[in-house]
Amino acid sequence: MGRINRHFDTQKFNFSLTLMKIVLRPFLLCFLWCACTAIPSLAQSKTANEAQLKVTVIDPSRAAIPNARVQITSNTIKPKSSETNRTGEVRFQRLGIGIYRIVVEAAGFEAQVVDNVTLTSGANALEVKLNLANVTDEIEVKQDKRAAATDPRGDGFSNVLTEEQLAMLPDDPEEFEAALRSMAGPDARFRVNGFGGGKLPPKNQIREIRFRMNQWAAENHDPSFISIDIYTKPGINQWHGSVNFGFRDESLNARNAFAPFRGAEQDRRYGVELSGPLWKNHTSLFFNADGMNSYDAKTIVAALPTGNFADLIRRPARRLNLQTRIEHALNKTHTLRSEYQRNANRQKNQGVGNFDLADRAFNTDSTEHIFRLSDSGAIGKKLFNEIRFQTLWREIGITSLSNAPTLRVLDAFTSGGAQVTSNNRLREIEVADNLDISLFKKHTMRAGFTLETGKYASSELRNQNGTFTFASLADFRANRPLQYSQRTGAPAIDFTQHQLGWYAQDDWRAAKSLTLSFGLRHELQTNLRDKNNFAPRAGFAWSPFRNGKTTIRGGGGFFYSWFGNTTLEQILRVNGQQTDLIVRNPGYPDPFSSGSATMLPPSVIRQAADLKMPTILQASVGVERELPRNFRLMTNYSFTRSLHQLRGININQPIPGLGRPFPTLGNITQVASIANSFGHAMMVNLNWNHMPKRIFASAQYRLSKVTNETDSPFSLPVNSYDLRAERGPALNDIRHLFFMMASFPVFNQFRLGTTFNYLSATPYNITTGFDNNGDAVINDRPVNLTRNSARGAGQANLGIRLGYSFGFGKVNETQMAGPQVRIVRAGGDNDMLGAMPGGGPNLANKRYRTEFYISVANALNHTNRTNFIGVQTSPFFGQATAAQSGRRMETGMRFSF
Repeated sequence: MGRINRHFDTQKFNFSLTLMKIVLRPFLLCFLWCACTAIPSLAQSKTANEAQLKVTVIDPSRAAIPNARVQITSNTIKPKSSETNRTGEVRFQRLGIGIYRIVVEAAGFEAQVVDNVTLTSGANALEVKLNLANVTDEIEVKQDKRAAATDPRGDGFSNVLTEEQLAMLPDDPEEFEAALRSMAGPDARFRVNGFGGGKLPPKNQIREIRFRMNQWAAENHDPSFISIDIYTKPGINQWHGSVNFGFRDESLNARNAFAPFRGAEQDRRYGVELSGPLWKNHTSLFFNADGMNSYDAKTIVAALPTGNFADLIRRPARRLNLQTRIEHALNKTHTLRSEYQRNANRQKNQGVGNFDLADRAFNTDSTEHIFRLSDSGAIGKKLFNEIRFQTLWREIGITSLSNAPTLRVLDAFTSGGAQVTSNNRLREIEVADNLDISLFKKHTMRAGFTLETGKYASSELRNQNGTFTFASLADFRANRPLQYSQRTGAPAIDFTQHQLGWYAQDDWRAAKSLTLSFGLRHELQTNLRDKNNFAPRAGFAWSPFRNGKTTIRGGGGFFYSWFGNTTLEQILRVNGQQTDLIVRNPGYPDPFSSGSATMLPPSVIRQAADLKMPTILQASVGVERELPRNFRLMTNYSFTRSLHQLRGININQPIPGLGRPFPTLGNITQVASIANSFGHAMMVNLNWNHMPKRIFASAQYRLSKVTNETDSPFSLPVNSYDLRAERGPALNDIRHLFFMMASFPVFNQFRLGTTFNYLSATPYNITTGFDNNGDAVINDRPVNLTRNSARGAGQANLGIRLGYSFGFGKVNETQMAGPQVRIVRAGGDNDMLGAMPGGGPNLANKRYRTEFYISVANALNHTNRTNFIGVQTSPFFGQATAAQSGRRMETGMRFSF
């Protein structure tokens, strides 16, 4: 039989090689042809000494400013001036290579002067942000570098990931998001054009990504030290479009370290984008469709009564996302933006893997609709307003392949049906408004609110046919279950929840080099009696030296976390409408056949009457320094103290010698706001940009420690009457985190991007595998061991992306290919880049542009072990039973016009 399998594997491998040759041969021939056709581009042309410049003018909310006057001057040409169009853009053609001075003015805004702008051959781009004028008849022509570095709403408080740097990140959506989180930290929050929620846009839609560090602004609800603001490409006055696809299968992938063989995998991604004017200079349209058809192979590693077992399960998935956005100029200062998204996702054979055998599978179908409206612009000469509206519909259905009773041998194997039939529907509405007020010269004030409301309805049955839990394989062989549990009751539930946050803030320019910020936020939420949630905050930014190259920032304040709707749903569902039946020492297969069986009264979940909104106190201080040769160093220390965190306690745990306090009930899991956590983090970041060679590099190291007292609102302590042993490392306590990214040209139109990240080991819990204290909760730990006292293994990943770009066809001077990219530094030091990711600067002048790429994840095929086992009765105790994917290679292309 082994020979047959090896013969079959050999045939399959030969077939894969033949198929790979057939598929890749046209690609390689086309790749070589493109490389040969690009060689003549090395020759000098008559336009080699000409430059083009695109200037984009935006307001503080990053909305376009039309009719702004832009003037460029140099020692070699007469002054040229023009006005921006509806999208805030203006273009200058046939300029000489050299150093220019650019002046930008617009009614109601402070003028901005940018000196020493170096234009190179081909396309150049510059983005200029204008602030509201504080005094009508006094316009500051040039912002001092120290003033720019200490402006809380300026570029000094953010790092920009431009389109060219963005192109070097992974093309796979999940790997792309993971890379962003590696750069910003696991707690970073995402916003797309000011909106939270929804999915991240495809990489080719994104104009830039900003990592903002102004966490002390009172407008922020989330306590994250870094927020990730994503801005999509704006509407344009000429029609543009693109198509892209990516392909990956097991032929070029490495075998998973825990897989008995290399399983069949495939990932086919595709996307189409089209944008242009519906009414020139008034209304523009943006449309995008992207999808994916894929299947992967999930590893199963289990210990059966007959011996160890390893297998792979195929998990098909498909996704289709549609997005359309319309932008319409209401007048010279206001632009209305509307957007609709439909995101559909289907996944099969979920719930299988690790110890869960194939019969545990369930399928998931989800559909999401999002509609957004926003408007921003000046109101007179002293006010600037931004308003946003978002509504979201989502439906998620889950269906088990089997509803048979579940057999669970702790961390050995789990078989039987998944026993879940669920349909969840929600509708959420969000309205937010931010008003900037510039009444005083040294004070910039902002006030606003966010109102969110949601309606939730679900029908859910879980574990309706019961689960037998065995402590070990020996107990399973002896038909000796440790516990039997079953959930019964009505499946349907619905509820509403509303929450409001409002704030006011003042940024006081105490001196040219010092800004002090003071703010107050208040939040309240239905389904909680706690309404007294005031969050004062204060921050400072100080540039102590005249050259403005050093900035010290710090601050502190209070934050609150919302009482989540998923937590509330579980409380309402299992508070009598559904209950959990628990039988200790049951029989098998009939749980009531054992003479030693003890059936508990119904177990429920309840909410504490005095439940408070979780409170977070944070403080930080950091230093940023511009170093010679375009290096930039940033350091930051932060401290976090969390109070009133949600945790579960069993208020009906048996008292030795007295029994249960409420004899008519079993376990009562009460969700209470009594947990605490502490965190320290030290971050060092070093960036380097060398624009003449278009080289970018960044490295970041983070040392942190997070200690808390619970893992979730429903996780129970070993002893609910003594919580001291529950204090331990948080599950996300990653002590060491290192991330590095580099992007540079290789030769001609080839460009190479690399990313590397390392995470130190995360903690896991050690338990005995028995119910030692008789409370019908199998979470007891060995004596003198605290929660999450063990650690797994560190993880490392090297990603590589090689792209080749070329273009053909010349565009008209009035329709140069946009959007282009730039890096903006505080104080007006702006570096120019070309428009085409991965290509040379002259590609902006090409009407048609094509990129081929090869992307490799985990290029070194490093084994990143996961799922470490902490149950002492498991045959895998102290070992890992899973690993992240091995080396995966993807090829693809993008064609744009």
